[in-house]
Amino acid sequence: MIICIVFLLTQDLQSCTSFHTVPPPGPCVRSEMFPELNSILSSSPENFTEGEFILLSDRQADASFLIHHYLTFYLRARCRVCFLGLVQSFSHYSVVSQRLGVNLTQAKEKGQLVFLEALKASPGVLLGDESSDKTAALDYLRSPCPELRGLYEFVWNSLSRAGGEDAAESWGPPVLIIDDLSVLLSLGVSAGAILDFTHYCQATICSQLQGSMIALVRCDDEEYDEDEESSNYLLKALSHQCSLSLRVEGLSTGYCRDIHGQVEIWWRGRGIKNQRKIFQYKVHDKGASFFAPGTSRAVL
Repeated sequence: MIICIVFLLTQDLQSCTSFHTVPPPGPCVRSEMFPELNSILSSSPENFTEGEFILLSDRQADASFLIHHYLTFYLRARCRVCFLGLVQSFSHYSVVSQRLGVNLTQAKEKGQLVFLEALKASPGVLLGDESSDKTAALDYLRSPCPELRGLYEFVWNSLSRAGGEDAAESWGPPVLIIDDLSVLLSLGVSAGAILDFTHYCQATICSQLQGSMIALVRCDDEEYDEDEESSNYLLKALSHQCSLSLRVEGLSTGYCRDIHGQVEIWWRGRGIKNQRKIFQYKVHDKGASFFAPGTSRAVL
């Protein structure tokens, strides 16, 4: 019943999207690191669509570069960001973001970024040594019937507050970024509980608060695995919720030094329904390049 109610609430998400415009960045901010991708998606930190659920996924490839892109993208856009780091430490994201011209430590200090570092908080949860909002968010680790109510409450408390810790600061639309959802399956959380969590987050953040949500799902090698507790099943279910999907895959021909893989971009909302395009990409030290298949310098 709960899923049905929230699903009805999310049916109008695509019609509720709007564009958010912010002043151009100051001279101390570097230019965008993913210009081709921003051009393909018709977005920039100064002008982007609100109310979106962007689903990232990978198979035989690594889509982490897209997580780093969206983290720095929305921080540049002066959005208030809640980042659920379930697989990496804060220092990992900080080092990569520093290369992309964004200081995560400063963003945390200003109250713009709320970072849940699951790897650091997990021992305290399992041993019951401490109690805080972050350990409460990870209570599924010691529950006989894991659910994500605590994690949702952490997200809500992080993004529903207006402004940052400094009352003089005023942030743009709230943004939730999750890296990554599929790891919850290996921790004993059911696919149904994860879908309940994403339904609630989408209805609250994308519809009620007119913010955005980005989530990564890493897929098993077996593409046609129909197990209801597999990452493939989770990806298929989430694909019906999202407004934009970016699927990263390795090349069928194997490793290539100049082409690292391909991205299938699937527009499901924003007035462009069921339109798909495929681009190849190459990740480099300070960003990534995107190009049409067969147009890489390696094959021209």
